[in-house]
Amino acid sequence: MHKPALPQESTDTFQDQVRIVLVETSHSGNIGAVARAMKNMGLGNLWLVNPGSFPDEASYARSSGASDVLDNAQVVGSLDEAISDCVLVMGTSARGRKVPWPVIAPPEAAATAGAHAAKGTVALVFGRESSGLNNEELQRCHFHIHIPSNPDYSSLNLAMAVQVICYELRMHYLRGLEGGEENPNLKPMTMPGDEGWDVELASVNDVEGFFSHLEQVLVDVSFHRRENPRQLMTRLRRLFQRAKLDQMEVNILRGILSSIQKAVGTKGSVKSASADSGAQKKE
Repeated sequence: MHKPALPQESTDTFQDQVRIVLVETSHSGNIGAVARAMKNMGLGNLWLVNPGSFPDEASYARSSGASDVLDNAQVVGSLDEAISDCVLVMGTSARGRKVPWPVIAPPEAAATAGAHAAKGTVALVFGRESSGLNNEELQRCHFHIHIPSNPDYSSLNLAMAVQVICYELRMHYLRGLEGGEENPNLKPMTMPGDEGWDVELASVNDVEGFFSHLEQVLVDVSFHRRENPRQLMTRLRRLFQRAKLDQMEVNILRGILSSIQKAVGTKGSVKSASADSGAQKKE
């Protein structure tokens, strides 16, 4: 028994206006892997031209829960049947054809597909595992899509090639949503203060209190001498400033420093810069 379909988003990336077409896929497991790649990126419109074996348990097993994509897949006898109602057809191909054809990279292919999807169905065609699309099939395409892989090892697994194109389609779709690059799925989260970070960025006073505490502990354990400081604290300051500590991280680091002082039997932790500042105000 194949796995039940996992929950899908309420709508597909392009409302099924982008059709993934696989031509004479010989290994049914690859069809399942393609279904998984499609569903990962919000696509669900799969057409199969003369598959070697479909449906079968291998395809459903490899789909890893994307069985709804396989359930809805259309099986046809020729490429012409798969693309006859489409307004744009693009096929994956290596460069080097005798007669040059318009060739675009995956990001441009996604933008082109997105522009045409509002006008009708767009087909993205992928060929056989061993030989790709033949010349006659490629001539059915308005554009050829070339994935610029390593020229010394350029052959991509079918599902990998589909994943590359579907990813670019997904990114193009997300950028086109209201807010564009401000979409939470596209915004980076790399430091405190970024949307989604769990703790606020530490204040200057908090960080300065940590530096004072750190220097004292380094003196306590005879690692640092104030009379001959060299550039130790300068370099440590640069290191921790580069990290952009959040409030919780400062608290953790100061807790570690206090534990070190307790272990070596030195005086308790120094006051934070904010505490020093408060004391000065009282005076």
